[in-house]
Amino acid sequence: MPKPKSIFTCSDCGHEAGRWLGRCPTCGTYNSFEESLAEQKTARKIAGPALGGTTAAKSKQIGQIVSLDEEKFSTHVSELDRVLWGGIVPGSLILLGGEPGIGKSTILLQICLNQSFPILYVSGEESPAQIALRARRLGDFGENLHILTETGLNTIESEVNRLSPQLLIIDSIQTMTHPDLTSAPGSITQVRESTAFLMALAKARGMATIIVGHVTKEGAIAGPRILEHMVDCVLYFEGERHAGFRVIRAVKNRFGSTGEIGIFEMGEKGLVPIANPSQYMLAGRPLNAPGSVVTCSMEGSRPILAEVQALVAPTRFGNPRRVVSGMDFNRVNMLLAMLEKRSGLHMAEADAYINVAGGMKLAEPAADLAAIAAIAASHKNLAINPNMLIFGEAGLAGEVRAVNNAQRRLDEGAKLGFEAAIVPQANLKGLKKPDAMRVYGVGVINELLDLVFS
Repeated sequence: MPKPKSIFTCSDCGHEAGRWLGRCPTCGTYNSFEESLAEQKTARKIAGPALGGTTAAKSKQIGQIVSLDEEKFSTHVSELDRVLWGGIVPGSLILLGGEPGIGKSTILLQICLNQSFPILYVSGEESPAQIALRARRLGDFGENLHILTETGLNTIESEVNRLSPQLLIIDSIQTMTHPDLTSAPGSITQVRESTAFLMALAKARGMATIIVGHVTKEGAIAGPRILEHMVDCVLYFEGERHAGFRVIRAVKNRFGSTGEIGIFEMGEKGLVPIANPSQYMLAGRPLNAPGSVVTCSMEGSRPILAEVQALVAPTRFGNPRRVVSGMDFNRVNMLLAMLEKRSGLHMAEADAYINVAGGMKLAEPAADLAAIAAIAASHKNLAINPNMLIFGEAGLAGEVRAVNNAQRRLDEGAKLGFEAAIVPQANLKGLKKPDAMRVYGVGVINELLDLVFS
């Protein structure tokens, strides 16, 4: 069979050429040509059920369709099962991204542990001896785990046909090479076509497949953005490499909710799930320290308490410094400007350092009030009641806006022994106050500052 012809397409204007060109003759862009297969033949035909047969499809009554929840199999890692909403769906394609050394290979081996079906682990970066050395530290894998060091998709397909595994792991997609392409491994075309190949293989055989993706310095998965649209589930492995905990976050999940997170602690025996993340995040929190405030953030369906710290000091430079870790930098700048305009705090003459303790990242605006209280407390050098929980969104006019799941946030704080809480005034209606907890509502940020410093 003759090898399919390659064409080169400009990523900016779509101009096609039979060979690579340094400069596009249509739009004039340099180094924009990418190799692809002619006639969009992105995946070879694979033995098994047809992906797009000629037989006309027939509809089914909804009651006759088997629920995917009944087909899922557990990873035997409780926090990961939570993120995946019960487990892995057969035939699904999962993309796991994370920085080097964060623990991606470790969590994949833990998934393979205690499984009763054959698993094929394909590595394009490590030798079998390196993988076996790591695996022995985690436990006994029995005879179901098979290791293959290979980058060619032809060989991987042959081994899949021989073993018929229920789970295929590819570590990593940037090292795989498509048989019909000549471009270097890791190129945009190779990553896209290799993913399409593996997706066809997974769907045809009903085999769950997990592919590992490297991330760029911006934190996004390397390769074309379409890669995340092709797969069924996208998981991001987050956390500081030298910190004690790791976070797996679902940013896409066709079989469950997005935004769910699983929290782990890195130990000698691998990643250990943390059953009570709030208690873990607040361990070692200083009491009666100016600039320390506890807030509650909703991560998917889970409320997690986190400590927001602020340090405000007089600046010695013409322009004050702004350093933010764990929150959006631009949003914190907005809160600083609002504090100066609405509350009279001279923030333009001070350096401000804001940090979310433990390496957590708070993306939702419900942490606004906690950040405002921490900044004001550090500026005034006054401590806020350590048993007080603060959450709410702040607007540019100084108003405090309601947040979702206020009841669940309060209940989480009460469970960990917090005695008081400050919430948006709009959330008080219909709110059931936990026993032994005083709840205060505020409508503007000046009311918040009056409460915390009274």
